[in-house]
Amino acid sequence: MKLSQIRALVAVAEYGNFSEAASELQLSQPAISHAIATLEEELGVSLFARGRYGAVLTPAGERILDHARQALQHLEMLQAEANLHKGLHGGHVRIASFRSVATHLLPQAIAKFHHQFPEIAVTLIERVDYLDIENCLREGRADIGVTYLPTSDEFETWEILRDEYVALLPPYAQVNSPQIVWKDLAAYAPVSLMCLPCGRILHNHIKNTAPFLNTASDIQEDSTIVSMVNQGLRAAILPRLAAIPIPPKVQVYSLPEPLERVIAVAILSNALHTPAVFRFLEMLKKFDFQTLAQSP
Repeated sequence: MKLSQIRALVAVAEYGNFSEAASELQLSQPAISHAIATLEEELGVSLFARGRYGAVLTPAGERILDHARQALQHLEMLQAEANLHKGLHGGHVRIASFRSVATHLLPQAIAKFHHQFPEIAVTLIERVDYLDIENCLREGRADIGVTYLPTSDEFETWEILRDEYVALLPPYAQVNSPQIVWKDLAAYAPVSLMCLPCGRILHNHIKNTAPFLNTASDIQEDSTIVSMVNQGLRAAILPRLAAIPIPPKVQVYSLPEPLERVIAVAILSNALHTPAVFRFLEMLKKFDFQTLAQSP
């Protein structure tokens, strides 16, 4: 059994087809097919059911996949142990983050780190929601993640930012006081909210404070929601960082009952990390994300 076969198994399982797995591993599709075929021959079981819609794991394949992932994780730990003796001349840091932080905050932090340690490669992995980010950490696909607090005990976390949820009203909206009330939002039904699971804290907040509010989470892209508000089609509630850049004519208000999301960097508590990862963490802990988020 070869390492290339194990990597092929995990890649095909994650992408659901041979062509995308080949692209991820920078191999040809025939090479991936051969690796899987020879592995199935060696193991004496079929790992994938192949069809017009891609490759689906068989029951045996699902069980074997768990062992394959563990094997890759142990190999990465072996490499990490070796990297402990390499110092900071080289190395690789992988960061998984959701879009708003990846777009508006992390590039500046990465640029600062790169200026200090140009030989260390930093990869930014953008994911749709914090649950996927935490899975990246569990499965060894990322060294550092950006998530929400609170989280589980399996992670060691550091708060980096508190991001206020704001109400966005169309340019022509008539509001009679500096602070809006829920009925000001209710006039624009439905009010767009973030999609779940990222918007869970907001959905629960609305349920507890304004259950009468007619809301919708039918749009995934924050920029699309902001554009619809700018065209007068809806009102919306979004984290401020997710809403920027906010068009100048869109009206922005704090919520009648304020709410914020607490953003943190996270690592697995029991993970073995390289000096490069620890040095990047040190920089993140000192970086002023709050000021950066509030700048125009």
